[in-house]
Amino acid sequence: MAVDQGTFRRAVGRFATGVCVVTSKEGRLDHAMTVNAFTSVSLEPLLILVCVEKEARFHDAVLDAGVWGVSVLSEVQRPVADWLANRGRPLIGQLDRIPHHHGEQTGVALLDEAVATLECRTTDVHSAGDHSIVVGEVVAAALPAETATTLVYHRGAYTRI
Repeated sequence: MAVDQGTFRRAVGRFATGVCVVTSKEGRLDHAMTVNAFTSVSLEPLLILVCVEKEARFHDAVLDAGVWGVSVLSEVQRPVADWLANRGRPLIGQLDRIPHHHGEQTGVALLDEAVATLECRTTDVHSAGDHSIVVGEVVAAALPAETATTLVYHRGAYTRI
């Protein structure tokens, strides 16, 4: 019996996830996207992964750049998550109103109010249906907002722990 997409979405939506912004850089242009398909992979070497929809404009940018960053969002960054999840937003200037800095190792944008940030170099890309699984070696990590509450996504909505 086939599983319909609606049932599948509701089933996996019962798994609570953190909310992250993944960033990359194409020339001088910052690219950013809200994701919840992010996980740690390995401690030796330090690897993480993010899943990126193949049709997203972020997809080609992150594959071409070979470097990317992850900012784990705090509870106060829900408007940031909404903005960077909006497919209709302009590409140029999308981070203008979001406090950020560029990482020392990769030059990618990292969000200032994040509870944690990671900088990565792509090591592998795997095709997986309508997404690519992008695996990266962590080359820098920081905990800029250790006391902030992490933004969580559960059952199709933002929530808190």
